[in-house]
Amino acid sequence: MGSSCTRSSRCLLPRFVIGFSLCSSLLFSIAMAAMVGGLKESEASQNSAEIEELARFAVDEHNKKENALLEFARVVKAKEQVVTGTLHHLTVEAIDAGKKKLYEAKVWVKPWLHFKELQDFKHVADSGSFTAADLGAKRGEHGPGWRTVPAHDPVVKDAAHHAVQTIQQRSNSLAPYELLEVLLARAEVVEDIAKFDMLIKVKRGSKEEKLKVEVHKNLEGTFHLNQMQQEHSESASQ
Repeated sequence: MGSSCTRSSRCLLPRFVIGFSLCSSLLFSIAMAAMVGGLKESEASQNSAEIEELARFAVDEHNKKENALLEFARVVKAKEQVVTGTLHHLTVEAIDAGKKKLYEAKVWVKPWLHFKELQDFKHVADSGSFTAADLGAKRGEHGPGWRTVPAHDPVVKDAAHHAVQTIQQRSNSLAPYELLEVLLARAEVVEDIAKFDMLIKVKRGSKEEKLKVEVHKNLEGTFHLNQMQQEHSESASQ
């Protein structure tokens, strides 16, 4: 009798272990599902080594899958979402055939498994709109007209640098133009063009000048200096 009971217990043990394992897995899955949240700003800065490494990984993986030759430039924006691990939503600037373009990438990371996978990678133009990198000029988020935007934003600075480079190319001056500061910036979107109206301070030799420029940016990420006029001049000593 005792021997039969012992044998029976031994027979039930594997079933108990399997059942316990399945139950634990189910509870773990439920717990992880409960932890899934919405998008939030990444805990690490978009300029951090961790985020940049993920962005470079995304570009490299895209190049391998599509036999492309994109060159990583910088991370424009980084958000994350808790899943079974972390899903990183990155807006990445990359160079394609000499032109800067924006891409949206999703990288799934499970650190405890040393797992990292590119889930999605697409050109921003594929979504038919500008990204948050275009600030107040993001189409569909406000009515028509100019809107003040941060002068220190990377997109504004890129537009200002393009304006200065174009002015230099058109100038006969031997002294190079140098961008000192973006003083004021406004933006608006008209059809497929983001327009940036800026007051910039530049230096040429020992002379400082303030210029009013309007720079356009298309969905491909290409800048074009539309117009420029001198606001007023002041000497470097002032």
